[in-house]
Amino acid sequence: MTVHLRVIGWLCVMMFMVACSQLPRGAAVDKEILKTSSDVEADFAIYPVTRAFLPSIASWPKVGDEQYNWIGATKGYSSQVISPGDTLNIRIWDSGENSLLTGPGSPVADLTEVRVTGAGTVFIPYVGKINVAGRTPDSARSAIQNSLEAVVPSAQVQVSMAEGRMNSVDLVGGVRAPGSFPMPDQNFSVLSLIAAGGGVDSGLKNPQIRLMRGGKMYGTSINRLYENPGHDTRLRGGDKVIVEADERYFVSMGAAGTQSLYPFTKDEISATDAVAILGGVNAARANPKGILILREYPASAVRPGVRGPRQPRVVFTLDLTNADGLFSARNFSINSGDVVLVTESPINGARTVLGLVGSVFGVFNTANNAAN
Repeated sequence: MTVHLRVIGWLCVMMFMVACSQLPRGAAVDKEILKTSSDVEADFAIYPVTRAFLPSIASWPKVGDEQYNWIGATKGYSSQVISPGDTLNIRIWDSGENSLLTGPGSPVADLTEVRVTGAGTVFIPYVGKINVAGRTPDSARSAIQNSLEAVVPSAQVQVSMAEGRMNSVDLVGGVRAPGSFPMPDQNFSVLSLIAAGGGVDSGLKNPQIRLMRGGKMYGTSINRLYENPGHDTRLRGGDKVIVEADERYFVSMGAAGTQSLYPFTKDEISATDAVAILGGVNAARANPKGILILREYPASAVRPGVRGPRQPRVVFTLDLTNADGLFSARNFSINSGDVVLVTESPINGARTVLGLVGSVFGVFNTANNAAN
């Protein structure tokens, strides 16, 4: 019996030593990843995410997704404004005898579908070209009538307009009814356009708004427009508005709840949000002191004179077992393309070994009982 116990004891020691180094695992232990950072030739830098560190990273270059500016809301005319390409319908009333514009028995002369030229003018018989671009229809009516007074003193004018290309905007995708929409006035905003298109498609994740104007692209999210009326920018003729799903994502690996690619569900994702999205920290496997966020910066971010990391490849470490780590994780933003790596708990390997040892003892007891 004593000999058997000694043999089993040696077997357990040997199994423990072998198992600690060779047992298959779902993720690395944090020390295995971080131990090479002290090497002289290490090509990555490590930064613990703490309250003291957060102000530093706030000044680093942004990576992972294209940054767009946005245009604040402004006030425009509450009526239409004539632009080149619009079409005017001009009706001239003249009750005078021997009128130059009207014929016998008809006191009305209709000039239909008069297109505003690229120079912003329209041609009126006996008067010539009149500049109407930039005017409201009522202001254009006054200008035409004043010009006619020299040749037709009793003339009265009516003007209506049909919007042309420069008084229309395009709504491209992401809504129930995309298309080209005439601007009813100069206060037609992005949200007004989306409403005219039937609203945002309910299947889009965190819908993003892209505004193309004059060869430039501007961007924000639909949630920001909902939350802040000052962001509901006024449209200009020729604008194109695109509604699309948020294409940003982060990746989870290691001892996380799942290993997958996760799209951004809101404008800002914190490290705490990311851990929650991937299913939290697996109590049986994960190391709450070893949450790693892997990120790559461009070479320009590490040039002399630029406030940035020491190396292009950076590992941020999170410790979720203390208050500073928890609060700091809440204020640390995840960038698109980041990898959230949850490392394996060192205790997990020991648990596996102890399970193997227990199995050996179980086999031995079974065999010993059979022998007796």
